[in-house]
Amino acid sequence: MATRSAEHVLDAAVEAARWAPSVHNTQPWTFSISEEEICLRADTDRQLRVGDASGRELLISCGAALFTMRTVLRREGLEPVVRVLPDPDRPSLLATLRAGAGAAADNRADDATRMLAGEIERRRTHRAGFADVPVPDRLVERLVGAARGEGVDLTPVRSPEAAGVLAALTQAAQGVQAQDRRFSLEVIRWARPPGSSRKDGVPAEGYPRRRARTDPDFPQRDYAWRHDWGSRADQKGAVATGVVALLTTPGDSRREWIDTGQALQHVLLHASAYGVSAAFHTQALEMDQLREFIRQEVCSGRYPQMIMRLGVTFDDKGSVRRPLSELLD
Repeated sequence: MATRSAEHVLDAAVEAARWAPSVHNTQPWTFSISEEEICLRADTDRQLRVGDASGRELLISCGAALFTMRTVLRREGLEPVVRVLPDPDRPSLLATLRAGAGAAADNRADDATRMLAGEIERRRTHRAGFADVPVPDRLVERLVGAARGEGVDLTPVRSPEAAGVLAALTQAAQGVQAQDRRFSLEVIRWARPPGSSRKDGVPAEGYPRRRARTDPDFPQRDYAWRHDWGSRADQKGAVATGVVALLTTPGDSRREWIDTGQALQHVLLHASAYGVSAAFHTQALEMDQLREFIRQEVCSGRYPQMIMRLGVTFDDKGSVRRPLSELLD
């Protein structure tokens, strides 16, 4: 089979990057392609000014898009050549990517890469409890290895006490943010009512209308905000917490935030291939005091970058993404 031209491969990489996960589905990225190189830039107009004043979650989102593009290049048998934060004078330029030499002698991707690439458009964020189906320990260990390959630690929280602490802190943060008009307005900005034609934000079908509590309970964002929005799908049996896990880094630099996003997408695509989804809980990490408490008391001094739950769901929902024409500079 003939290999596609570098130009077509780069086009396919950017097309796939649209499907990366991002906070509130803000899709805070733009791309340009010139001289057989992709430039990934942060779209700061889509940054959460209240919940993400430092831009940490924005860079994690963009890191997920970067890993997606790397995966597409490898699927085509090409080794991606990546420079992260290549120009200190252009802080919004997060990475450049070129198609290098063939990754193998026969210029074909390995089975693992094809598996990851096959999940790019199928992966979905979950915003409820999970079915009472265990996530195999062997798969969890593979996910730990996937994150480690990107220089980030994925730590399953096996202690019920530690999981309870994280749940309680998530509840506290959600309660405070729900009473803060600035946080509420920011969430409302990215909530989409039923029938909306917008291709960003969280659609009303993306979360249950009546939420069932997990034990311990990890609350989700209130995207409906006093409206009777949400999916009518039966969630009565979806009350399992799943595997609580943390993504952590030794430092807290912009480079480590981007690496976290790459590790996150690697984990999510691998999990998706085995029918496992993720629910994210970043509320406590958006409040400096709570994040520092988690760093010292739960993460042994490492910086928490993501709190999530991994589990099995049979809720087959859609997703929305902006067209490529809106993303290209």
